[in-house]
Amino acid sequence: MSATVRVADLKDLDQVAVLFDEYRQFYAQPADASLARRFMESRLSEGSSLVLVGETVDGDIVAFTQLYPLFDSVGAVPSFILYDLFVAQRARRQGIARNLMVEAVNEARRRGAGRLELQTARDNIPAQALYEGLGWKRDNDFFIYAIHP
Repeated sequence: MSATVRVADLKDLDQVAVLFDEYRQFYAQPADASLARRFMESRLSEGSSLVLVGETVDGDIVAFTQLYPLFDSVGAVPSFILYDLFVAQRARRQGIARNLMVEAVNEARRRGAGRLELQTARDNIPAQALYEGLGWKRDNDFFIYAIHP
């Protein structure tokens, strides 16, 4: 199966929302189709994130990645964090995640970004291999802190 990567828009909402719900379930969240739809509808309509999709020749969206815009204050340039990457089970191991990652870098570059970042679990070895194979560098200099207010 091959998939063309492109920027998503509101007409893709139905399919993207289903994938987003599956993505959340992968991270042990309960299925919630209405929450997934509301969240993705807001992102797509507000333009508050950049969503790229992998679409088959039949128009089936089988994968997505979502990037959030940030700013690099030190470099004084825009940047993005690649927060979500998901490929439907039926479309895995066919290079679609790789193609999404390549196009995410290209699209960030087109939008003037000086940096693109992502985080992944320490035990997600397949994802780490993908990222490093595409030239992403692991940051060993900084710790990431989080708080849930």
